[in-house]
Amino acid sequence: MKNKIVKKVTGMAAMMMLSAAFLVGCEQEEVPQSDIDAGDVAEAESDSESETMADSQAVSNLSELEVRFGDDGEPFMMQMEDNETAAAIVRYVGTSDWRLPIYERDEDADYDVMQYYDVSSRYDIPSNPETVTSEKAGEVYYSDPNRIVLFYHDAEITGEYTKIGTFDATEEFVTAVEENPVLEGWDNKIVQIARP
Repeated sequence: MKNKIVKKVTGMAAMMMLSAAFLVGCEQEEVPQSDIDAGDVAEAESDSESETMADSQAVSNLSELEVRFGDDGEPFMMQMEDNETAAAIVRYVGTSDWRLPIYERDEDADYDVMQYYDVSSRYDIPSNPETVTSEKAGEVYYSDPNRIVLFYHDAEITGEYTKIGTFDATEEFVTAVEENPVLEGWDNKIVQIARP
């Protein structure tokens, strides 16, 4: 009986010693605050700010966006205008690709020459509209409130628009716009806008 107790005590002591050794090995050495080089911290913060600024600069210098008509459509490049409205759109698309429904509900619109896409009101898009009476195929405009208007055929339509971009109105482009399928269960078509 005495041997059993000695074995149990010895076993428990051995387990405690192993646990203690394990815990000592897991301890992390704490570096005193005085040993941290302030230059290293400033450099790390500077690097982070530089990356953010570089990314922001890259977005603001972006001169084109990729557009697809439908979920599986071929990509077409929209050349962006050099104005505040286009820059704001590029910036917002840089934070989140846009998947916008195409509406054909406005009785006054000529859907044989144009389409429009409503952008969420959470995006604050500045504009400087001018009266436009003649539009060319491939021209893209912004109109209040938060609407993008694409002309895929030449048109004589009067509106207050800010030009934001242009597509090369090739036969393939016009066909992609015209043959964009209605999404199953949606009752409308979609357009996807993203950074290239």
